[in-house]
Amino acid sequence: MGNHSMGNLRLISIVSLTALLGLTACSGPDAEEQLEPSGPSMSEPHAEFFAALQTLCGKAFAGERIVARNDDRELLQGNEALVVHFRECTDTQIFAPFHIERPADGDWDRSRTWIYTLHAERLEINHDHRTPSGEPDELTFYGGYTVEPGSAERQMFIFTERTGEEGEVLGWRIEIQLGERYTYGTMADGDWTWRLDFDLTSHIEPPPAPWGHE
Repeated sequence: MGNHSMGNLRLISIVSLTALLGLTACSGPDAEEQLEPSGPSMSEPHAEFFAALQTLCGKAFAGERIVARNDDRELLQGNEALVVHFRECTDTQIFAPFHIERPADGDWDRSRTWIYTLHAERLEINHDHRTPSGEPDELTFYGGYTVEPGSAERQMFIFTERTGEEGEVLGWRIEIQLGERYTYGTMADGDWTWRLDFDLTSHIEPPPAPWGHE
């Protein structure tokens, strides 16, 4: 769900996973940008996508599988228990902590929360990473915006600060098929570099609060 730079997007450190996908932190948007005065039309694809995520609020879901991965470094090995919890929702934000069980000792890494924000003409994703003490991690609150309409089932968030080693457009690809799956992953030029699927056919007992949000 060691720290690496965004140029090394294809890495996910299981040691701290401060950037589930090893992305370099970027500062969040200015307060003025977050407080857009006019709301979106709920018939627009990005608003429909956000509304679909809102239907999951209060529920937790188990990770079903790691579908795509493009390296063999010390990352998620595929035997960890994964849980996403759509813990808190407002009209414009969804907070979804991502929990990872460490098989070696059975402890849980509760360091990260995915934050979706609805703006008038686009969506935003940010990654809130915390240490076990609850303090912000060294790399935290990085993310990106959608730049195309997308659809009610798929949105792509572009990390505009960086491109890949060969000029690829980097970012996050998020999908939802209600009653089937929620998918979080990274992409390069639209293709998966990492992809994690969560089973929406049934929900599970919500986990404890993520670090720093008790």
